[in-house]
Amino acid sequence: MLKTRVITALFLLLGFIGVLFFFPDWISSFVFAVAAALAAWEWGGFMQVEQRFRQAYALLTFALAEYLTLSGLNLVALPWLCAAAVVFWLAVVPLWFARRWPLPRHILGYCIGWLVIVPTWAALLALYRMDAWLLLAAMALVWIADIAAYFCGRAFGRNKLAPTISPGKTREGAFGALCAVLLYGLVLALRQWPDAGAERLLGLALVLILLTVLSIIGDLFESLLKRQAALKDSSNLLPGHGGVLDRIDSLTSTLPLVALYCYWMAA
Repeated sequence: MLKTRVITALFLLLGFIGVLFFFPDWISSFVFAVAAALAAWEWGGFMQVEQRFRQAYALLTFALAEYLTLSGLNLVALPWLCAAAVVFWLAVVPLWFARRWPLPRHILGYCIGWLVIVPTWAALLALYRMDAWLLLAAMALVWIADIAAYFCGRAFGRNKLAPTISPGKTREGAFGALCAVLLYGLVLALRQWPDAGAERLLGLALVLILLTVLSIIGDLFESLLKRQAALKDSSNLLPGHGGVLDRIDSLTSTLPLVALYCYWMAA
């Protein structure tokens, strides 16, 4: 199992680097749309609907992503999509945790899926077109948070973060993720802006804290949906790593905020 996980991880990493830096734009955009469609198919598994509905939902998601890309509407809609996603993650999902709402198996469930998946796809494409290195840096922030949370949780974890949702996560792990992300972000900032003042660094630190919190919320939200659907993984599309949503759960909650922040800074 470990060998399979390592091989799959290396394959995914090399493939993603190729998509970012070596493939033409249209291929990269197509790959992003395919990833969104696969995530939509897995979302249908959370809803526990029939296979034909899952496939139709995936095809509609792919068609929507391609239409927005080819028409150029993704950039026009980007701030609205990302703002809606940020509101969902900061206002609706915490209430969802408190009430333990089940994911609806009708049109509302599909709309919630699009609210999770489509802004993530739009942010992914927008950040890629701004600067592939910017997208990679944003994704690395989430990876660093996950890795730090895992190792700090194993080494120091005593207090459960959300035992009824994800028993393996601890408050110590979350604090380790926060420290690692702050260090990572501030190092990058000082390299990019060596003369940055305290006010700018403080503002960046607040954004990094919010992104870390959102990454944890995204991870916990998918864990809750899997638990409610009695699933171990979102799918088995990625050997040893589960499914697409298992790999992008924290990105769904963080990338829209990153894209919105970059959009606001560039305005």
